[in-house]
Amino acid sequence: MTRFNMTRRAMAAAAAATMAFGTPALADGHQVVDSIHFLIPGGAGGGWDGTARGTGEALTNAGLVGTASYENMSGGGGGKAIGYLIENADSQHGTLMVNSTPIVIRSLTGVFPHSFRDLTLVAGTIGDYAAIVVGKDSPVNSMEDLLAAFDADPNGTAIGGGSVPGGMDHLVAAMVFEAAGKDALGVKYIPYDAGGKAMAALLSGEIAALSTGFSEAVDLANAGEVKIIGVTAPERVDAYADAPTMAEQGIDTTFVNWRGFFGAPGLPEDKLAMYQDAIAKMYDTPEWEEVRARNGWVNIYNNGDDFKAFLEDQEKVIGDLMKKLGFL
Repeated sequence: MTRFNMTRRAMAAAAAATMAFGTPALADGHQVVDSIHFLIPGGAGGGWDGTARGTGEALTNAGLVGTASYENMSGGGGGKAIGYLIENADSQHGTLMVNSTPIVIRSLTGVFPHSFRDLTLVAGTIGDYAAIVVGKDSPVNSMEDLLAAFDADPNGTAIGGGSVPGGMDHLVAAMVFEAAGKDALGVKYIPYDAGGKAMAALLSGEIAALSTGFSEAVDLANAGEVKIIGVTAPERVDAYADAPTMAEQGIDTTFVNWRGFFGAPGLPEDKLAMYQDAIAKMYDTPEWEEVRARNGWVNIYNNGDDFKAFLEDQEKVIGDLMKKLGFL
């Protein structure tokens, strides 16, 4: 069984946050934090950038935070920003850094020397499930079909993705096949450096299926280009309810590419509590729902011990899989 699960408390919080949409914004517009400086470990236009700017937009528009500023600091697979936050910790109490699953993968592989344990864990805030898709004209219509094709011809059933070998798209594909009782080492994975190239490969038959983020898969499916044959959510997602889960097809695996926020090491407790309070209250606002819906994100809120337990579980499962695949 391969799972990256939220704790029950985190799932309850996410459900409560979802149910709260449509309730009025905080009636008194109560400001919780004066200002937040968002540190973004990658360039403009990426997932980290969109998450930080979208969160800042919702927090300020809802009146929970007075002002938000943003700083893009690319380099070292995200390691430059992490190192900066650690080295300048005493002067960074007003800073929140966005990050996601790669902080686990890249610390395991030694791309940078730090891990999430070197930072103050603030909160996991959103998630994007993973999906396996096939071309619109593919004879494959389910995971059962794809697995049968793999059994018949493993080499001719290549899976593509937008990340390097050992990156997230590859690990998701390996995880799904492993949970289906197949040898993850037998999965032929072909990396592409852009979604357009991966789509061209899918449509030309160079790859049998594509491993990608669910929100990206939904865009492709709505455009009529692909069929989503499996999503790694625990239950069907409203954004595309026609997409079956892996679990309902007998493949016991769930995965979510979380994104969340970290503070400098030694962040004072009162500052940490204010940040967590502002983020928790943000979920109840129409300003947040507008940002969330626009980006196709899934609400996942977990902080404190729940966030730490979630990251430790992810580290173990990803680490075990990467060892099996020969990346560690």
